[in-house]
Amino acid sequence: MTTETVKKAANGLNGTVTIPGDKSISHRSILFSSIAKGTSRISGFLKGQDCLSTIACMKQMGVKIEETDDTITVYGRGFEGLQEPERVLDVGNSGTTIRLLTGLLSGTSFYSVLEGDDSIAKRPMSRVTKPLKEMGALIDGREEGNLTPISVRGSELTGIDYTSPVASAQVKSAILLAGLRASGVTVVREPSVSRDHTERMLNAFGVHVEQDPHKGEVKVEGGAELTARDVEVPGDISSAAFFLVAACMTPNSSLELKNVGINPTRTGILDVLEAMGASLEIYNERTETGEPVADIRVTYSQLKGTEIGGELIPRLIDEIPAIAVLATQANGTTVIKDAAELKVKETNRIDTMVNQLKTLGAQIEATDDGMIIQGGTPLLGGRVSSFHDHRVGMSLALCGLLSDTPVVVDEAEAVDVSYPGFFQELYRLK
Repeated sequence: MTTETVKKAANGLNGTVTIPGDKSISHRSILFSSIAKGTSRISGFLKGQDCLSTIACMKQMGVKIEETDDTITVYGRGFEGLQEPERVLDVGNSGTTIRLLTGLLSGTSFYSVLEGDDSIAKRPMSRVTKPLKEMGALIDGREEGNLTPISVRGSELTGIDYTSPVASAQVKSAILLAGLRASGVTVVREPSVSRDHTERMLNAFGVHVEQDPHKGEVKVEGGAELTARDVEVPGDISSAAFFLVAACMTPNSSLELKNVGINPTRTGILDVLEAMGASLEIYNERTETGEPVADIRVTYSQLKGTEIGGELIPRLIDEIPAIAVLATQANGTTVIKDAAELKVKETNRIDTMVNQLKTLGAQIEATDDGMIIQGGTPLLGGRVSSFHDHRVGMSLALCGLLSDTPVVVDEAEAVDVSYPGFFQELYRLK
């Protein structure tokens, strides 16, 4: 178990941060390059544990992947070139890997088994396996395919018109991946639009994806083939969120964040910061591999509480732990609602964040679908735990920047899932 100690940033945080590659896009760059025909080179790839799990799984299916410091080279085999894995595919802690691979594997010609760590063993898979079974997928597992290990026997699939009860990019992407191998057209409808990295990247790899964001609808036609291309992975706005929050709430801070992905399905954190009165400047906007990218300058400012819910939630679901910390320092009350999805992340992030922040002196209460946070509360030092959840660990670490005595974060190694080197970067800026 690794422990990190974060002390007060008496002089604020100042400098420039180059944000590591987007986790969601990194996963997809490996998956889509592997099933494309030709060679793809990926730069900016996030070498966190989750994304490395995706590489390991694709290698087990016969895909040649070469790694250097700067570039990942994938020698795509097309769908037909994938091989039956000799061993169980271990996804580690990665929910993205297991859910997207379940969709991809459903249309293969072979048998495979997926499993992960103790956290993955508790996460619901039926939201993916149910629609895939409707397409004709042969999937089994504990609780009739709801829990791992998950077995998938590749079969012939038929396109479906599916209305998802939740706005989930993982669910949508799994169905679209299966739809590429299904006969006919596959349609996915969502109650609100989830992140659209899959749609953008499929288009970049030569697959026509029809989107109607007003209806929350996406369509693909079966039989499409992917053509290899190079991918530039932008910085992850979910990782940038921790430094956005840190600078906003720590007096005397001014940070410049470089190369941040600002995909509109992911920028809910920027909307919340603006609603709270944060000082933000977005500049040098550009497009890389179909994804909008920019640099962001953020400085300390007095913030006010706000209400967060509705269609905004899918656009910032991963940033809510950091927002909860920020809300403790804003004037007034912040209400987070419609976020029951937090209960089925790496931890139950509602209960975990509420309990750990209370340990540090926050005035915060859990609700069935979110939190109520009283702002303007001095944070105390103390000992907390990530509970093996990377976003919880980084969020709690931010509390140490303000407390008079240090905050000690146990199980800090969990942070390597999405942000290797996070603590070193935090210490460097003080």
